[in-house]
Amino acid sequence: MKPSFLLLLILCTSPFPPHISALSSSSPSTSPPKITPLQSNNDTVYKISKQLCWNCVGEAFQFLFAHNIVRAAKWEWPLTWDNELEKYAKWWADQRQGDCELRHSFPEYEFKLGENIYWGSGSDWKPSDAVRAWAEEEKYYEYATNSCAEGQQCGHYTQIVWKTTRRVGCARVVCDSGDVFMTCNYDPVGNYVGVRPY
Repeated sequence: MKPSFLLLLILCTSPFPPHISALSSSSPSTSPPKITPLQSNNDTVYKISKQLCWNCVGEAFQFLFAHNIVRAAKWEWPLTWDNELEKYAKWWADQRQGDCELRHSFPEYEFKLGENIYWGSGSDWKPSDAVRAWAEEEKYYEYATNSCAEGQQCGHYTQIVWKTTRRVGCARVVCDSGDVFMTCNYDPVGNYVGVRPY
């Protein structure tokens, strides 16, 4: 068994998650234990993401780490980086380089993979900016009704945290216009109608 898988297994089966801290020892209290927000324990997610991103450099790792931070907040398994999905994403980003059009690679309702796309004005946009924009749709997702708030989008967010999705591959391109287009593909695909993401 690989040491990285063993570490992941230990972290995921520990009786107390690493982001829950003990009661404060400075003064006895009857208050509940303090819970540190998961976002403040990015070290663990960083280390796991590093091990799930074989031969990744630069932007690939930035995409993966940003995705896994969002998934960790919902206690979902971390994604692994997939080179084939990355190749597909690069192919589509190259297609968009000339026009930077915010368009999916599949015809509507014929998705074979999950796909999130992003466009940003100017060339400074980074992978974390795209993932953050998608993740911010969480505020529009209503778990009770498993739907988006009226007039809002939340499918980018739900694809990121989809419980059965295991792999991701992404690409970023600076378009001829100087703007940025980014795309991520996910496998298995998520966002099935009537099914909750987590």
